[in-house]
Amino acid sequence: MRRRPRVLTWHVHGNYLYYLTQADCDFFLPVADGKSGYSGRSGSFPWGRNVIEVPADEVRHLDIDCVIYQSRDNYLRDQHEILSEAQRRLPRIFIEHDPPRESPTDTRHVVDDPEVLLVHVTHFNALMWDSGRTPTRIIPHGVLVPDGVRYTGTKPKGIVVINNLATRGRRLGLDVYQYVSRHVPLDLVGMGSKNLGGLGEIPQKDLPAFMAEYRFFFNPIRYTSLGLAVCEAMTVGLPIVGLATTEMPVTVVNGESGWVDTNVDRLIGRMKSLLEDPAAARRLGEGARRHALAAFNIERFANEWLDTINEVTGQAGLARAEGAQ
Repeated sequence: MRRRPRVLTWHVHGNYLYYLTQADCDFFLPVADGKSGYSGRSGSFPWGRNVIEVPADEVRHLDIDCVIYQSRDNYLRDQHEILSEAQRRLPRIFIEHDPPRESPTDTRHVVDDPEVLLVHVTHFNALMWDSGRTPTRIIPHGVLVPDGVRYTGTKPKGIVVINNLATRGRRLGLDVYQYVSRHVPLDLVGMGSKNLGGLGEIPQKDLPAFMAEYRFFFNPIRYTSLGLAVCEAMTVGLPIVGLATTEMPVTVVNGESGWVDTNVDRLIGRMKSLLEDPAAARRLGEGARRHALAAFNIERFANEWLDTINEVTGQAGLARAEGAQ
């Protein structure tokens, strides 16, 4: 009989980690004061009992099956500081959350090892990275929103959800947000958003219901991975307006689930139309929700991750045999 996979990983992206832990595994998170990636079960997430904190200096004594790295620091520094030599030889996965920064087309990934599985969270990321000899896989996002939270669109405004936009600049679309907000009413939420006149951070458990009142979701980001807030907004039923960059053109279908374009002035016109026509906004939101329920299904996501972890740890055959009984 196989045991539940026991996985060590770090708290790098809280939302993603929460969704990852929906997989039927035990996840061990190292904890250390004041150290990035070592915050354990922090945040406002309803962590399950399968998410277990471990003091960083005790990690080397853990009985685990797999290590999942989620950042360069995890891979280049942390593993050498907290893992035993035997743990560093265990099956390894690296989750790449972002497209390459140095060059969008010619950046070699930090992992160069045929014994590590590199998991990209979007097809765009996989396309842009030079993954070299490292085997790769794409596991698209899966999200959860509270039961019964549905779009109302009663606020004649758009909502923008980005953390620390003031300090992250053009890549996250600071200038685009500022330009559009001079023409269309927008509310910005997220960590540090008050620095730009925004509303501050909304707890994750409250964000879907908070977004549901807005007429549309606006994504001004030029170049990053597909934001989980976009997936969550679509699942609630908000129409999406955004730049036609990275994974957005294959996530939003113009006229069916929202509007994407590289012409910002044209997007402003689309937003104004949604403000003037609530029925049209609702129709697009329904299309967004249909797409999200199929594309970002949390059961699909959790099962893909469980299958992947079973595969790299050599338990896939056992799992299949047990399922056939």
